[in-house]
Amino acid sequence: MWEQVRSNRIRSVVLVIGMGALLVALGYFLGLYFFDSPTAGLAMALLLWIIMSLVGYFQGDSILLSMSGARKITRDDHPRLYNIVEEMKIASGLEKMPDIYIVDDPAMNAFATGRDPSKASVAVTSGLLQKLNRDELQGVVGHELAHVNNRDVLLMALCSVLLGTIVILSWYASRFMIFGGMGGSRRSSSSGGGSGQIIIIIVAILLMILAPILAQLIYFAISRRREYLADASSALYTRYPEGLASALEKIAASAEGLRSANKATAPMYICNPFRKKGMAASDLTSTHPPISERIRILRAMSGGSFADYNRAYAEVRGSRSGLMSAATVATVVGAVPLRSSKPEKIALEPDEVHRARETSSVMWNLHDYKTIACDCGTVLRIPPRFKSDTVKCPHCGRVHSV
Repeated sequence: MWEQVRSNRIRSVVLVIGMGALLVALGYFLGLYFFDSPTAGLAMALLLWIIMSLVGYFQGDSILLSMSGARKITRDDHPRLYNIVEEMKIASGLEKMPDIYIVDDPAMNAFATGRDPSKASVAVTSGLLQKLNRDELQGVVGHELAHVNNRDVLLMALCSVLLGTIVILSWYASRFMIFGGMGGSRRSSSSGGGSGQIIIIIVAILLMILAPILAQLIYFAISRRREYLADASSALYTRYPEGLASALEKIAASAEGLRSANKATAPMYICNPFRKKGMAASDLTSTHPPISERIRILRAMSGGSFADYNRAYAEVRGSRSGLMSAATVATVVGAVPLRSSKPEKIALEPDEVHRARETSSVMWNLHDYKTIACDCGTVLRIPPRFKSDTVKCPHCGRVHSV
């Protein structure tokens, strides 16, 4: 497995260098246009990149969790979720238990963050907790912990920072150029720039338009391959690829977008947070591989090893070579049989109604709502800023102290 991680790192470094080259070129021509000094433009671009990268490295996980509105939970808050993450932590071989967060959003999605496995976090939406059974949730959590184990999370965080830097430079430069905020072109043309200045303007405009697009395409290339590898790793951890396949099927059937997501953070999620039902063409420009293809690959597996995923990947995509190298496939020697599915409706497996009640109760508690149980059986939820000292039960009329 480490051989595959190393191979992915090499490819990723090449792609990141490509994004860095776009940033350098953008800074060069913008400096030449606005300041008559390419060095000044390069210095500004690199300084912005360094500052954002440092912030992304040390505080990127906190920023992403804060942006998504995620709230940290403990075992007592949601024992079922905590137990599933603990199981997948053991199966994946992570040394430290990741922090667990819940995002209060009806959309079905999840992501992992953290600069290394010792500082990892996994977050799932309340919609995911309500809709998925244990096997499906286990597959999703296994996928996210695979991103942590494969060292994808830090790379994607740094790439998102680099993409954000390019987009910020392009946006502000275009506004200055449109509204003449810096007057660079007029100053240069007055000093006899002539046709050379026209070429600089054309190149600068092209870079402002194309750099964010090319950077986004590179970003897609980095994230798509890693999604397949995380799916394969999840199938290995759980030995039940149908769990993740079924989860992806439910997510695909829901057209609800994630409110807190943006284009820079989209590849961090298990599925494209901006997808819309019935828009298959959007797969071409998505940060993720087509969900239908991921499902077919998982369901074509005859066992729970990388070799099984590799064969299924090659069959579904009609490719002679699989996703992983021979050395990676040989990581798990011999056949790894799939485990049998547990019946969903057993005492330990709550149905969707109970999962909805369980999740709602957790979210009330995380938002600091006070619970009052009335003698008539009604449960009253009191918001944290409730100003009255008493509250009346709407069913039986009993007055309770707050």
